Amino acid sequence: MIVTLPNLDLQAFRTPDYDKLQAPLLTHKPRILLLYGSLRERSYSRFLTLEAQRLLELMGAETRIYHADGLPLPDDSTADHSKVQELREAMVWSEGQVWTSPERHGAMSAVMKSQIDWIPLASGSVRPTQGRTLALMQVSGGSQSFNALNQMRVLGRWMRMITIPNQSSVAKAWQEFDEAGRMKPSSFYERVVDVMEELIKFTILTRGISDHLTDRYSERKEAAEKLETRVSLKSI
Repeated sequence: MIVTLPNLDLQAFRTPDYDKLQAPLLTHKPRILLLYGSLRERSYSRFLTLEAQRLLELMGAETRIYHADGLPLPDDSTADHSKVQELREAMVWSEGQVWTSPERHGAMSAVMKSQIDWIPLASGSVRPTQGRTLALMQVSGGSQSFNALNQMRVLGRWMRMITIPNQSSVAKAWQEFDEAGRMKPSSFYERVVDVMEELIKFTILTRGISDHLTDRYSERKEAAEKLETRVSLKSI
């Protein structure tokens, strides 16, 4: 049977390259960036982020936590602001990320959203989030909810990240941490361990091959058309 695909641009079409899907042996530790969505002095999203950091480092990761205090609102400053530059540099450095937000009025916090809004889909030829793994967690003051998680999952997909299936939602967070900010033993804590374990596994599986995983036919076709237009204009 002969298959005809008249709408397909064969110059931009690629079949999956199995060799490029074999993760190379990387000598550095998995690089994980952690963001949280609160500026409160006693912040449960920060406490949960710190617990995640301890687990990730025990699992062999190198971590950075970005603290949003001093980050201006989107469009209230320019991209050369020091806190914006710090955030964008950390995004590029990372191979995986953890986003943790409190639930505010049934949604993620403004602090969390502001951090994401400062990250462009592309900056020149660099895409700060594309192909990076992502784990999501939220804390709630009341009963268990998944509103912030659902919103962040949409954002992760929009930012072209590899968002892992597992996630953590800690209900009545004020009951789950001691005075020192350490998480108490519970099924919530066990789920956090599960999520970090899954994040590390996905990060190790995909780092070094994310460029091939996110290489798209439509973008190759667009790039070829732009090149053809530029070359044609130069030849006039």
